Amino acid sequence: MKKSIQGILFAAMAVMLFMVVMTPFIAGAEEAAVPAAAASAATPAPAPPKLDTGDTAWMIVATALVMLMSIPGLALFYGGLSKRKDSLNTMAMTFVTFCLASLLWVIYGYSMTFGTDIGGVIGGLEKAFLKGVGTASLSGTIPEFIFIVFQLTFAAITVALASGAYIERMKFSAWVLFSILWFTLAYVPVAHWVWGGGFLMKMGALDYAGGTVVHINAGIAALVGALMLGRRKDKALIPGNLTLVVTGTGLLWFGWFGFNAGSALAANGLAGVAFINTNTAAAVAALSWMFVEWMHSGKPTVLGLASGAVAGLVTITPAAGFVNISGAIIMGILAGVVPFFSVAWMKPKFKYDDTLDAFGIHGVGGILGAVLTGVFADPAINEAGKGLLYGNAGQLWTQIVASLVTIAYSGAVTLIIFLVLKYTVGLRVDAEEETMGLDESEHGERAYNI
Repeated sequence: MKKSIQGILFAAMAVMLFMVVMTPFIAGAEEAAVPAAAASAATPAPAPPKLDTGDTAWMIVATALVMLMSIPGLALFYGGLSKRKDSLNTMAMTFVTFCLASLLWVIYGYSMTFGTDIGGVIGGLEKAFLKGVGTASLSGTIPEFIFIVFQLTFAAITVALASGAYIERMKFSAWVLFSILWFTLAYVPVAHWVWGGGFLMKMGALDYAGGTVVHINAGIAALVGALMLGRRKDKALIPGNLTLVVTGTGLLWFGWFGFNAGSALAANGLAGVAFINTNTAAAVAALSWMFVEWMHSGKPTVLGLASGAVAGLVTITPAAGFVNISGAIIMGILAGVVPFFSVAWMKPKFKYDDTLDAFGIHGVGGILGAVLTGVFADPAINEAGKGLLYGNAGQLWTQIVASLVTIAYSGAVTLIIFLVLKYTVGLRVDAEEETMGLDESEHGERAYNI
């Protein structure tokens, strides 16, 4: 009976995938029949930017939503996944990183990311300590201060994501120093390359809301750091509280609308496209992961649903404002399958201890999403992106190059930082402290006094 049910579920997935694939991506041919007169009409010179109160209100909300992703979203998600004796320490890693990034971003992070480009590699320091930014300063149609805080939230959660591979064994002091160094040496340069006018942006790499900048960057850091730290004494994943995991997943999903739809930087149709693509891909990936896990292990787990949803959110992120709904559905299906096997097969095969699958979900999902953006980017959605299915094979190659550059750079920087920390403050707590739990050994506290 169980095999029959699984067979039906598999068949349903196959039919759904077939229907989606058959959706006419070439529908753009119908648009080509529109009279060209309108397109050839003289375009007036663009008006100078001015403040738009609707855009401003939306971006304040979007910024708050992305902040919600870190505290409490990611903190609850990671904290619930960790062992009970390590849950507070796990949450503290996200908490302190958000605080550190908030400070470092306004001192030099914003300026070095979005300041005047220096050789395609880094921005200048002309806006260090937000020098020259006033209440009348604009970024497009919104106050520059709001743009600064919006981008700050991306920087903070990127660093925090990597902690999922390090928990239950890393010294808190080492994590604090890692956060400072990796923010400065990895996040800021890569964000400049892709979003701040650097060489990948000039090359035409597409990353709507953080496939390379956030997820590949953090995912590779997670893998390298996990290898440097070594495996835990108790290598099992024993979630202390799955209720917190589901709550954290819901907050991440909710906040991700600010992450992706907010990346339009305006209250417009592109924000709407990113919004619906984000929700669709997350839902489809949760179902896809559930079905694959059901067939693989015989049970559909709540943890699998949550993991699939996050994998879908990760994978659609670089493509959210570039693909149509069919592309989002296909990406969602693949997001539930490829990261699942990276977690269920690849991690046991190679025996690395990526505790909470930060690499398996964010690294693998980020690479998948970045590459597929080069396949499904639809110029009818966003004229800035034209993928392989619309006649531009070069975009796929550009996406692959951008992904490889980010993988190589993030991996090298993370390795150097971990080597420095290893021979200075040390990386791991001792065996006795690890057995006791990092809540008590590092913070002198317990999440549960029972």
